[in-house]
Amino acid sequence: MDRKTFLRSSLMTGTALMAMGSKPGHLEPAIATVPHEPVGFNHLPSQTPRIMANMILHKADTRGHADHGWLNSHHSFSFANYYDPERMHFGVLRVLNDDTVAAGMGFNTHPHDNMEIISIPLEGDLEHKDSMGNTQVIRHGDIQVLSAGTGITHSEKNRNTDKLTRFLQIWVFPNQRNVTPRYDQLTLDVADRHNRFQQVLSPSAEDAGVWIHQDAWFHLGNFDAAAGTTYAVKRKGNGVYAFLLEGSATINGQALDRRDGLGIWDVDTVDVKAGPGGAQILLMDVPMELS
Repeated sequence: MDRKTFLRSSLMTGTALMAMGSKPGHLEPAIATVPHEPVGFNHLPSQTPRIMANMILHKADTRGHADHGWLNSHHSFSFANYYDPERMHFGVLRVLNDDTVAAGMGFNTHPHDNMEIISIPLEGDLEHKDSMGNTQVIRHGDIQVLSAGTGITHSEKNRNTDKLTRFLQIWVFPNQRNVTPRYDQLTLDVADRHNRFQQVLSPSAEDAGVWIHQDAWFHLGNFDAAAGTTYAVKRKGNGVYAFLLEGSATINGQALDRRDGLGIWDVDTVDVKAGPGGAQILLMDVPMELS
């Protein structure tokens, strides 16, 4: 499959995911349905400035946005009916959705294939069920990975009836197609990311964190005011996409605020310094070429 077809099919997969709620079947009644409205109907015009030849900035307020009532979602890259040809992906990083799910609500059972899907809970409890027989709950401090491979179906639900659930939904193109589907999750010690980056994902089952079918490494860091570090890119040809979860920071000289994203490539290291209120940062070290 050529690159353009691959990207186009991944966008259509996102559309299918958001429309699945309209189909009747064996779904639990507590899981919400999705109205047929354009997901990016109120997104701003493309603002994707290249601030240097090897750096691209995505400000938080330029992301695609969909508010369905039960689901409030911001899309760093094109997803479902939010389409911006300049924001299709960053290397193999295809989707970065910042989702808030209302109490007791969630995503109907829907299909995926040939995608590595990572969920990082930020607040609340998210219940996962899939066609492999897994029923699990993920919470803040956990990371979940689903290698869709030859095909799976799953649902995600806020299992709390009295509070919101917030999580990041991240899709990465795999370096192997049609693998056997796989599920994994891990609880990490959040204290291990104080003023440093804690590895939460890698290409190896023997390394720290969960693993995926891709030469990618994810790290999370919680930094005090003015604290900083230098991150070494793990693989030649990889770039780094930084996402500011909370606070503010300066990364390779670029100032970032809450929910801003910054992509950097053709570098060996990334310099990070937290702002006056500290910073929580997700770094995604990913191949820049689709294999």
